[in-house]
Amino acid sequence: MSNTEADPAELLCRDRPGDGVTVLTPRDVPLGGPRAIRVRRTLPQRRRSLIGAWCFADHYGPQDVSESGGMDVAPHPHTGLQTASWLFSGEIEHRDSIGTHAMVRPGELNLMTAGHGIAHSEVSTPDTATLHGVQLWIALPDEHRDTARDFRHYAPPLLRLPGATARVFLGTLAGTTSPVPAFTPLLGAELTVEPGATLALDVDPAFEHGVLQDLGSVTVAGTALGTGELAYLAPGAGRLELTNDGGEPARVLLLGGTPFTEELVMWWNFVGRSHDEIAEYREAWQAQADRFGSVEGYQGTTAWLPAPALPQVRIKPRRNPA
Repeated sequence: MSNTEADPAELLCRDRPGDGVTVLTPRDVPLGGPRAIRVRRTLPQRRRSLIGAWCFADHYGPQDVSESGGMDVAPHPHTGLQTASWLFSGEIEHRDSIGTHAMVRPGELNLMTAGHGIAHSEVSTPDTATLHGVQLWIALPDEHRDTARDFRHYAPPLLRLPGATARVFLGTLAGTTSPVPAFTPLLGAELTVEPGATLALDVDPAFEHGVLQDLGSVTVAGTALGTGELAYLAPGAGRLELTNDGGEPARVLLLGGTPFTEELVMWWNFVGRSHDEIAEYREAWQAQADRFGSVEGYQGTTAWLPAPALPQVRIKPRRNPA
């Protein structure tokens, strides 16, 4: 997805004393393109820019495509990151400058590596009635941020756990490991907890974790979450407990990783290390330079998505609190 927030508003987190959980509340933002949809954005925020290397989280839907018009994001660029697309319902057509033409479907991971530079488009298919999912970005560490473009697809098996199910699309959880390689230690999984059940999971104590609430009612280490909220847990705990006190299944995404200590400069669709780098990326995209390549087969009304103007002040780096 394309990030239209060139100068985003910042929200505060709220801490729940005694339970070690920080709750990140989403803000409502438009997704760019001729058919804009609205998304709930929980990362980045002022007090929490990353969870592991996860640096961006948009949660959208369920949206009636007949009312919203669906998703139509013209070719746009990325640098220094990976995009992880995960759907709960609907279907999105992906095209990129590697030549990939793939479908994003529920329960299947599409992971695109931008590295030095890539361009891609995203369009919901005509058969999609309801669009519902998440778009996630993963920051690449400095030694790998200029790596070559890449695209991976993986359909993780459904794991049956006591009172719950899981799909592990990155990393290791509940005795299963995704075959998709990562540039830093990461965890990504969809979890669904049955009504009245508690799910206790062994997790890596070196990881920090985030639990993104999607459907139903769930508490994380005793802290209740609302729809679209994200619970942050610092490293140290080797066990994660989720409880569903509601009468319907509760679905969440579990994200984790070792703390990412590098400073990042994030603006529009670029991840870099300085304001000057970002300005160079923008100039290259506006010139349609070879750095990003070209996307073939996109049928939208706009051939490519121009970058917004840079802010009048230098873009500040993002970092997590000490």
